[in-house]
Amino acid sequence: MRNFDEKNITAAVLERFAGAKTPRARAVSEALVRHLHDFIREVEPTFEEWEQGVSFLTDVGQKCSATRQEFILLSDTLGVSMLVDAINHRLPKGATETTVLGPFFVETAPAMPLGADISPGMPGEPLFIDACVRAADGESLPGATIEVWHSDKDGYYDVQHYDEGGAVAMRARFTADESGRFWLWTIVPSFYPIPDDGPVGDMLRAQGRHPYRPAHVHFMISAPGYEKLVTHIFIDGDKYLDSDVVFGVKDSLVRPLERRAAGTEAGGRTIDRPYAVMAYEFALAPRLKAR
Repeated sequence: MRNFDEKNITAAVLERFAGAKTPRARAVSEALVRHLHDFIREVEPTFEEWEQGVSFLTDVGQKCSATRQEFILLSDTLGVSMLVDAINHRLPKGATETTVLGPFFVETAPAMPLGADISPGMPGEPLFIDACVRAADGESLPGATIEVWHSDKDGYYDVQHYDEGGAVAMRARFTADESGRFWLWTIVPSFYPIPDDGPVGDMLRAQGRHPYRPAHVHFMISAPGYEKLVTHIFIDGDKYLDSDVVFGVKDSLVRPLERRAAGTEAGGRTIDRPYAVMAYEFALAPRLKAR
């Protein structure tokens, strides 16, 4: 087939995929071309605009490094990461909702005993996290593994200070007790901006958007026979809850902090200064069948 124009070129490209190695490769390629061609027909870019688009994607790739993934940031800020998450987590009623993993997860977080302080000596309002893990049907899950991580009071994660000699902080791995409960001490995290010193930041500014995420604590929870849960618990009242730059907020994941006075007891000890409490009950879904 020759003599391609704006009306027949899509069909010609789709025809070239007839020899794809797998049905999935063909289906994905066909969908990509159909939507991409429809996009071009809708916006009718000039040559200069198309070159700007290519340059933008080039800049995104060049910004990537061993410690920064600008393409994931682009996916996050366009809502694609949360869309993929939603498609892959059509969970049963009662299961805790998921959200994005985020770029600051570290696989080598230290194992710590229940009740440990994961932010020793760090400035900030003390936070007691008191939670439990159960199945969606209500059964407790003793021995569940819980990974926790979050930002400091100024919105920075420990990994953002590694180059300055900073150490692991505000992250750890715990094992739930015989009733599925776990508890720990840390500090109240803050809202923070995603990295916006690259092409994704330029895109946000062009779109009239801010780069902020509301304050939250990350949890990754697993137990044999159940889907791994990756989620956040957001702090109620944060000013960015309704405009999270990565679209991760869900009502079921927002919780108020309970403020308690000095001299009260939590986690087996009496606290000598005012502190906050975050309480949550996590529910895991049975392991899904592979698609």
